[in-house]
Amino acid sequence: MAVLDNMAIERNYLKAIPVVITYLAAMALLYVWQFKDLSIYDYGEVALFAVIALGIAVIFLLVGMMITYAGDGSKLYGLKPIADKWPAVKKPEGHVRFRTKMMWTFGILILYFFLSNVSIYGLSGESIDIFSEFRAILAGANGSLMHLGIGPIVTGSIIMQLFSGAKIIQLDLQKADDKAIYQGVQKILVLVMIFIEAIPQVYGYLTPSESSWMGDIGLGWARMVIIVQLIFGSYLVFLMDEVISKWGIGSGISMFIAAGVSQSIFQGTLSWIPLGDQTAAKYNFPVADPGLVPSGTLPKTWYILENMEGGFRELASGGFETIFLSPPNPIVALVSTVVIFLVVAYVESTQIELPLSHARARGARGRYPIRLIYASNIPVILMSALLANINMFALLLWNHEKIKTIPIIGQNWRIGFYDPGSTTATGGIAWYVSRVDGLQSWLLPILNWDRYSGYVGDHEMWQVLIHIVVYISLMLFGSILFAKFWIETTNMGPEAVARQIQNSGMRIPGFRRDPRVLKKVLNRYIPTVTVISGAFVGLLAALADMVGTVGSTSGTGVLLTVGIIIRLYEEIGKEQMMEMHPVLRGFFGRE
Repeated sequence: MAVLDNMAIERNYLKAIPVVITYLAAMALLYVWQFKDLSIYDYGEVALFAVIALGIAVIFLLVGMMITYAGDGSKLYGLKPIADKWPAVKKPEGHVRFRTKMMWTFGILILYFFLSNVSIYGLSGESIDIFSEFRAILAGANGSLMHLGIGPIVTGSIIMQLFSGAKIIQLDLQKADDKAIYQGVQKILVLVMIFIEAIPQVYGYLTPSESSWMGDIGLGWARMVIIVQLIFGSYLVFLMDEVISKWGIGSGISMFIAAGVSQSIFQGTLSWIPLGDQTAAKYNFPVADPGLVPSGTLPKTWYILENMEGGFRELASGGFETIFLSPPNPIVALVSTVVIFLVVAYVESTQIELPLSHARARGARGRYPIRLIYASNIPVILMSALLANINMFALLLWNHEKIKTIPIIGQNWRIGFYDPGSTTATGGIAWYVSRVDGLQSWLLPILNWDRYSGYVGDHEMWQVLIHIVVYISLMLFGSILFAKFWIETTNMGPEAVARQIQNSGMRIPGFRRDPRVLKKVLNRYIPTVTVISGAFVGLLAALADMVGTVGSTSGTGVLLTVGIIIRLYEEIGKEQMMEMHPVLRGFFGRE
């Protein structure tokens, strides 16, 4: 504790006693529940028990440090000794040149693509990707070092924002010390989430290969090797995000999402790779050899038109439906992708402009823009990541070898149930909150239930309609909630913006140069625009998911990518402007 400079923190160590007792009770229950037949000679199982015990001990240690804190302010200050010593990318001491920022941004992006193509060593081909439905949002690549993607980072952010918004965390993020401890604890939480997301997957879905030396060292040790690679890759993603945020342009999380979605859109539009017999068997292609149908929208359309059995007669009786509506990658998905691009590009340029004038330099005027999409696309990222975590834990509770034995919630069909080998819920709460994925999930069955009901499994029409309502409502109201939390934690609220305008020497004409007056004026616009922003991006993402998009992306992924590219373009322009006019750095809050 001396190494962590713990003496600077006031603590009441008596409060640690219940934490220690609870930890010992939890370990006793874990031993009785899963490891009572453990043999000391079964080194793999011993290693598993040790890893789980260590992980739980770390969580209880963090909780204990918060509970025993007896000083002023939030209990999170109890974690300050760890937060201050936590490894992080050093912030630049001065202004970073535009060329340097571009170099770091594109360098990290190239590194991301490289790591997403580095396969996890010792992984078998029978592994299951439990995040397959959310790959576009989590910016990861199945079976690679980027397997977890940005999942732990976004999940940590979700937890902190929910706790902060619910006032469970008593921090004033306008104060430098409170904001520093908030960011420090969030970094700690990211590492905790890496372990929480990595370990259950390895002990159930990412199975080690038996064809290499991994099969000779024992199942327990083979799993440990995979866990280490997952943790290493996930922490690299965290560090790469910090490098771009501090030394580059924009956000690393956003860049990784845009890169992955762009690649999928390109493949989904132009790929000539055949679907294969197994995949093509799911669809009714009017051709002699369905397995040779290309996966990309344009090649698939050309191939079907060229090889269709029955000619124009077949085209009129069902070919149009196959080409324009039926998966995978129908024409309507390509049209939907283009429409989303145009709508987001238009709305991104829609804004309210508050007139500003300089308090001392007469004639110097400007405008402060308040965008219609004020909270950007972050609320949709957070909401989609939340749904991905719900799906992950529901899947673990349903078919994980050990977790499914938990009393009451284990294999509870009300929470969610899954077909063998599937990672998409087929019923329960997890199905109702899952993504409505394309027209085949709702419109085609509604138009012709007898022909297309197989796309929705054993569900009835009323269940499909409830699924649609639940999903749209979650995306709509969840995005509004996260939009409100986001602007408060990123200095985009009325008070923070008023302070930025005040510090830049500007004022609103006709009003006194007082932060309280500025805040009152901004309160007329920012809270309302924030709600509209969250509602718009949430609703647009839900509708885009329902129509479908090309590639393995979702409508949410395309929405995010368009917004990210536009913001990146504007950020590059802003950086160039500050490079030419250094006095503008103060207005934008830069050094």
